[in-house]
Amino acid sequence: MRTGLSGVRARVTDWAIAIGVAVTLLVTGLSGPQSATGPDLLGYALLTAGGLALAARRRAPVVVLAVTGLCAAGYQAAGFDVPAVAYLFAVYAAVRAGHRTLTIAASVALLALLPLAALVSGLHDTGEAFARARGALEIAWLIAAGAAGEALRQAERRADEAERTREETARRRADDERLRIARELHDSLTHQISIIKVQSEVAVHVARRRGEQVPEALLAIQVAGREASRELRATLQALRDDDTTPPRGLDHIKELVERARTFGLDMTLTIEGPRGEMPAAVERTAYRIVQEALTNVARHADASAASVRIDCRADTLAIRVDDDGRATPDSAPVPGVGLLGMRERVTALGGRLRAAPRDEGGFTVQAELPVEQTS
Repeated sequence: MRTGLSGVRARVTDWAIAIGVAVTLLVTGLSGPQSATGPDLLGYALLTAGGLALAARRRAPVVVLAVTGLCAAGYQAAGFDVPAVAYLFAVYAAVRAGHRTLTIAASVALLALLPLAALVSGLHDTGEAFARARGALEIAWLIAAGAAGEALRQAERRADEAERTREETARRRADDERLRIARELHDSLTHQISIIKVQSEVAVHVARRRGEQVPEALLAIQVAGREASRELRATLQALRDDDTTPPRGLDHIKELVERARTFGLDMTLTIEGPRGEMPAAVERTAYRIVQEALTNVARHADASAASVRIDCRADTLAIRVDDDGRATPDSAPVPGVGLLGMRERVTALGGRLRAAPRDEGGFTVQAELPVEQTS
């Protein structure tokens, strides 16, 4: 929207300048000596055309340069002693667009053409013809117009380079921070998770060798350790490679439900609506919401049953996780780090999140994530 408004503003400005220059040229031409045979319509037309041509100076600076130069020579030949103001604007626009060599060549050609135009207009004295040509296009003003265009072009180029440098610096800092986080995660979590995974697998192996029944809690620890190790490896790989493909998505929510059953929860999973193509960030966030919600149920809710419902709508992915735990409206739990992180993920996508006790008891997590439509 902002770019569109800027374009409209630029076109309005160009037309205002073009009309202003055209009016100035016409007024100057009318105030000069008139032909005894009546008004010279061709001369007035060239004055008007030279000014109005400036409306296209941003889109076609070279064409405008040629048109204004020819119009200046034309109305000089028609006997109008009017400065080539429009041509100065065209020089500024052409140099600003980067056509310096072409502008110099065109200006030299016009400087040579103006004395001839003055002679065609009826002057017989060569000195007077050169004087009129010099008055129509002062070299000092010509140099000033070119210098102004070049100065602005250089300023815009430096601004673009500064913007690119800022973006590259910000990207480099983000990459460095991402790698630092990956190293911190690796150093702080990999060793501990590996110990949990190895110890749980050893305990399960020893119990089975002895013919003892393996406790469900130990099997759950073994599965959780393997999953945590896999998740950590995937997260570290994504941080190091800046991979936008999520390690987990909607297809893996069933695994979360199955794992929750190993904790003794009576789980139900409902997925409705056509899936279609979904942004990677939406799938990743949906998986993390269900994962965090079920983790909280297993750790804090003291629930016996929970349900996960996924509704794939036309423009929204709706997620709801309910449990029958001990939470009540009068004893709302204090939001922890996991819930805060969940809310940040949803907000970053422009969605909505509600996490609160249910009126009938238990806790509910509801999220709505906007889904961009692809044609």
